[in-house]
Amino acid sequence: MPRQARVLLVDDRIENLVALEAILSSLNQILVSVRSGEQAVQALLAEEYAVVLLDIMMPGMDGFETAARIKDRGRTPNVPIIFLTAVGAEPEFAFRGYAAGAVDYISKPFDPWVLRAKVSVFVDLDRDLAAPPGEGGRHPMPAAADFELAMRRAGVRNDRPVVVYDDADSTAAARAWWLLRYFGHQSARVLDGGFRAWTAAGYPVAPPVPHYHGALGGFTARPGQLGLLDANGAAAARAHGGLLLDARAGERYRGEAEHVDPVAGHIPGAVSAPTAENVNPDGTFKPAADLAARFQALGASGDRAVAAYCGSGVTAAHEVLALTLAGIPADLYVGSWSNWITDPDRPVATGPTP
Repeated sequence: MPRQARVLLVDDRIENLVALEAILSSLNQILVSVRSGEQAVQALLAEEYAVVLLDIMMPGMDGFETAARIKDRGRTPNVPIIFLTAVGAEPEFAFRGYAAGAVDYISKPFDPWVLRAKVSVFVDLDRDLAAPPGEGGRHPMPAAADFELAMRRAGVRNDRPVVVYDDADSTAAARAWWLLRYFGHQSARVLDGGFRAWTAAGYPVAPPVPHYHGALGGFTARPGQLGLLDANGAAAARAHGGLLLDARAGERYRGEAEHVDPVAGHIPGAVSAPTAENVNPDGTFKPAADLAARFQALGASGDRAVAAYCGSGVTAAHEVLALTLAGIPADLYVGSWSNWITDPDRPVATGPTP
């Protein structure tokens, strides 16, 4: 059976917890419900969780304070938090939520499809697209055998094209695309604009299917089909005149804000290249010519090796996909910043310049 992930549901109202459990039960993950921020913090100290759904308006410790305590704990700073709040809540709640370290924000009443899709991104990243977090980073490379089995359970075959998509901007889809290509699948593609683009174009949709029930796929993993770097490789690439791109938001690169990892800053010599600038407002990729111009302005040239990193090797895969669209081959430092900072002897830079 596939490894189940734990999802922590935090809401002071029992009826909301019941609704969340009913919506998410089809994902077949371990759902743990608590009714206060204090209980949430204790639960996170006792077990590992793939994602936390956290109500904002709770008596006592509200969602913002709970998120701050989660991010301050040595064991739990990297747990993704999705904030939940009522329709009509103060507009600044969304900004406060992101400032507190949330990765997403959903209003009640929940759209079941949207809620399941947002939770599944983190569940599937942890379960199928990464090894357990540790010194290798928050989303280390999965073992070849584990990834092969996960893809077979999804019906993937080497001789059959695969299209991966997410909600809109291809961030999670790019990680799946990169892994498929790295492990030897030659016909992996990303749906540009994701599910939103599909529905906006008027194509049909079907109810979510949490598990593939067809025949087991025949995918065979053959590692090494794309460039993969570790920390030493990332340092060597920069030292030997290569271009190392940091795909995180500018404030994280500069060290001005860091709500995910315990150390702020960037790898010395890396150039800031936020992934958000690869896409249009609707989440679709910018034209290849525009992407090529962008990366050339950042220093990418035909005779210079290029590599990308981010916080944990997810948005950097998106950067590698954008570089590929621009016709620029690039390696991925999959451990990224969350791996780099595990060794206190590795240098850290701050500020706007490499």
